[in-house]
Amino acid sequence: MTCISSLKNGGSTQEAERNCEPGTLIILFLYICHNNHQLNFLMKKNIAIVAGGDSSEYVVSVESASNIIKSLDKTRYNPFLLTIRGNRWITGTLDEPGQKVDKNDFSVMQDGKKTKFDCVFMAIHGTPGEDGKLQAYFDLIGMPYTTCGVLASALTFNKYICKGFLNNFGIISPKAMLVRKGYKIDPYKIATEIGLPCFIKPNNGGSSFGVTRVTEKSQVKDAVLKAFREDNEVIIEEFIEGTELTGGVFKSRDREILFPLTEIVSMNEFFDFEAKYNRQADEITPARIDEKLTGECQSISSMIYDIVDCRGIVRIDYILNEGKFYFLEVNTVPGMTDTSIIPQQAEAIGLETTELFTLAIEDAIEHAKSGR
Repeated sequence: MTCISSLKNGGSTQEAERNCEPGTLIILFLYICHNNHQLNFLMKKNIAIVAGGDSSEYVVSVESASNIIKSLDKTRYNPFLLTIRGNRWITGTLDEPGQKVDKNDFSVMQDGKKTKFDCVFMAIHGTPGEDGKLQAYFDLIGMPYTTCGVLASALTFNKYICKGFLNNFGIISPKAMLVRKGYKIDPYKIATEIGLPCFIKPNNGGSSFGVTRVTEKSQVKDAVLKAFREDNEVIIEEFIEGTELTGGVFKSRDREILFPLTEIVSMNEFFDFEAKYNRQADEITPARIDEKLTGECQSISSMIYDIVDCRGIVRIDYILNEGKFYFLEVNTVPGMTDTSIIPQQAEAIGLETTELFTLAIEDAIEHAKSGR
């Protein structure tokens, strides 16, 4: 029987159910009960927590994956850590590698049997997990995943293009200039058109790797070269004095969560890597702004989520200056370490990360089934 064979070969219970012929579900149930030593494992969904990636954010990704695994509801899910780094797709970590991933169907061999997954929980920050590349692969093989789709991921990962796109919908952002490798760097033009101080950073990247706050024209060239070590494109962005804010959004078919805003007060020159991950910033949730401004910012975030066609949990960053919210970027795979902002915001509204991650997984599976 196809459904029994599926289980014997290590397939998920959901796959076995899909393969059942009419009238054979009860036989499937009896088969599982007969093998009751595997019952708990088989009745749970296999979740691949995918970490690693090819950018400097690798170390953050590993920490996020660890926290996701720790927080997942083990009564519902069997978590599997998978690491992707270049052409290496493996279970476990690079330091303690397990089995190779079969890229034909994104499966692994466990105890001589093929194990398939019901959903991918994406924990790669940066390429190829946040820019649409893996999303395209998973779409091709029909694998549910917890992030935005291909277009939304690619669009939001490119800061310069995303700003220009959202500007068509009235979303304002700091002035910006794009520089690609091979282009002449003109510090005078940058200072004239963008102004000083300004931020110079990789156009496609996150976690503040390769970012410099530039205050003098003489610093421009070195700052651009630093950013080029992370990416082939550099965005030069106007500095706007104000309050740095960030807010999470999650929407499913029957639920919308607009997380409370977090105000970021860095102890450093800006919210750099050390400030983000080594507790060198005050992250104040909820932010110290009035209810009206909070609601306005959350409404903008909700609108951006819909315009871009986001899915899953995202975080959107702003600068508040003289009552105006200046959009900075959309993070479609926000950090999920135990010090990250989304878990803090969830805690502030009494939402356990276990429940939040369950919502994200179940919504991803439902989306894959319905195509909504």
